[in-house]
Amino acid sequence: MHTLVQSVSNSVHNYTPNHRHLAGLVVVLIGSLFCLWLDSSLDVWSNGRIVGLSSLTLAILLGMILGNTVYPKFAERLNGGVCFAKGQILRLAIMFYGFKLTITQVASVGMPAIMTDALVLTSTFMLTYWLGTRWLKVDKETVILIGSGASICGAAAVIAAEPVVNAQAHKVTIAVATVVVFGTIAMLLYPFLYHLGWLQPWLSAQQYGMYTGSTVHEVAQVVVAGNAINTEIGDTAVVTKMIRVMMLAPFLLVLSFALTKDRTVDSADVEEDNKNETASFMTRVKQVKVPWFAFIFIGIVLIHTWVPMSESIVRSMVMLDDVLLTMAMFALGLTTHLSAIKQAGVRPLILGAIMFGWLILGGGLINIGISFI
Repeated sequence: MHTLVQSVSNSVHNYTPNHRHLAGLVVVLIGSLFCLWLDSSLDVWSNGRIVGLSSLTLAILLGMILGNTVYPKFAERLNGGVCFAKGQILRLAIMFYGFKLTITQVASVGMPAIMTDALVLTSTFMLTYWLGTRWLKVDKETVILIGSGASICGAAAVIAAEPVVNAQAHKVTIAVATVVVFGTIAMLLYPFLYHLGWLQPWLSAQQYGMYTGSTVHEVAQVVVAGNAINTEIGDTAVVTKMIRVMMLAPFLLVLSFALTKDRTVDSADVEEDNKNETASFMTRVKQVKVPWFAFIFIGIVLIHTWVPMSESIVRSMVMLDDVLLTMAMFALGLTTHLSAIKQAGVRPLILGAIMFGWLILGGGLINIGISFI
């Protein structure tokens, strides 16, 4: 009992900023608020013609500009708060993401959407990993981050997977770049294909919504692609997408377990040869970095579903989550160096392009196959 209390106490302490974090957090907060304002202002100034350019995209771009020009001069003083934003604030943002969906929404689209999302997620991630590591020879951390973003929920999944993968900032930025580039293309391409009539012979209106939600990268991009047809299709697309988001927690747990397979087992702990396999398994279990923040996200989804809340409270929590996510992305941009991205080369973008093609064609085949069940 004492150990549990101590663990909880340490966790609370880790998520409490101190005076060393203050200056960096103030800078990151100001930057994120500016990006949120700019995002909404661009929509007004362009009469809605600039679509899909989220505050997360603006935050990482602005952060990278400052991170490669002005920020290095103040990095020593600000680094503590910036790293706090990339770490603890990021985890808080994933937790509060749960206020954006409910179990009731999941039930509204039924088992076909759940099956489709599960198949798209699994096939996309496994194919990304195989092509990236075996064929394109991209480093494992970047491949995992690209696969996470493509298969689940874009930038949010990339930055949620980062603590489990323990990747460098420039690798996270590369993965987010693939989401921004190919997700934006998908957001514009899907409605275009639908209006051309190329999808109607294979997918009904509702199935198009599921297709969009199960294969387009970002939630914001799904909203645009779905509502470009009509509101009903848009709702189906968003709910299907949010089911993919709910799969983030179990995905991170499996990922953490899988990443322990390369760690060695101390031979002194294994006395008999026939115990090697069991010892190896138990050692891996002990080494798993359980992504508690992702499971708290699931808990918040359940609370949001079953505990009565006023719309103003939910709206406030969603706004808070938007600020926290934008802060994490702005901090990520500040610590990303262009030289490191250049060193990575074009192979990560090639991988992102291949997976974009897979989501369109392979994801379409999965949706068509599920529709016949």
